[in-house]
Amino acid sequence: MHADQLNPAQQEVVDLLGAPMDERPTFDPGLRDELRALLEEGLAPLVPVIESDRFDDDVLYLSKHRLAQAHGCERKFTAELSEPFQWSPPIARGTITHKAIELSVHWQGEASPLALVDEAMARLENTDRSIADYLTGCDPTERAELRAESAAATTQFAECFPPLKAKWRPATDSPIRAELCAGLIVLSGKPDLTLGQPAATVAGKVIIDFKTGRFSPAHREDLRFYALVEALRILPPRLLATYYLDQARFHPEEVTRDLLLSAAERVIDGAQRYAELASGSREPTVAPGPACRWCPAQSDCDEGAAYLEDAPDGHADW
Repeated sequence: MHADQLNPAQQEVVDLLGAPMDERPTFDPGLRDELRALLEEGLAPLVPVIESDRFDDDVLYLSKHRLAQAHGCERKFTAELSEPFQWSPPIARGTITHKAIELSVHWQGEASPLALVDEAMARLENTDRSIADYLTGCDPTERAELRAESAAATTQFAECFPPLKAKWRPATDSPIRAELCAGLIVLSGKPDLTLGQPAATVAGKVIIDFKTGRFSPAHREDLRFYALVEALRILPPRLLATYYLDQARFHPEEVTRDLLLSAAERVIDGAQRYAELASGSREPTVAPGPACRWCPAQSDCDEGAAYLEDAPDGHADW
């Protein structure tokens, strides 16, 4: 596909993500050590908690999701800690869509979004992951809805993004990880899509997360967490971008040293909250909000009930 064949949304992607080498930021090679030292100093008080009998796990694993939980309503967080994970249509739809997009990036030749979704579902059903049991146990109606909704989101990706060239070094759901405090604390994640790579101390990578619905500051924090882990691994990315498929709109943010320092402080604070709540060291606080609609403690939470009662039509705006 030539440049003059790109639609406006695809051209916007090319314009935003492309940057000449002399316009890309450089980072001090000692930044990764500075960030690690900051994190390990701030997280050191948690080591005795993690090693104590009060903490169920031998290692404290922190992902963007767990950090978002810890920084949200603490009562909701503790209620979710005690609930076994269960697949739901929205979670399954996101997993299928991400798999279909991954296949589309690396597919040889052309394939329709529906064909990519069918292949994604088939591959997920043949794994040893719990989603395989969920998909094989779906009734025909639920499966058809999952297929249709996932195909719609995959279609939106195909409409919005230009074909990704091999020289852009696209990678989908590629795991990143950093171990701190002798491996007792692990930061990990799987960005939806990364493009580019660093060259010496010149940042070249772009990290993209795909979303639907309204903009949320939490989405930006998710990407800042990924940037921090990348900075601990090799070098910070040059750009972060949340891409809302249903709007065909980017929310980009350039990566700076101050952004990474702020992300590190958020990890320290979130880890402290997580460890204290998971070990029962203190009582959780309540912060009513839109997420009350999906809280497992909703039936026994006066503050959450009052919030939902005051929301329009009994529902929170999300």
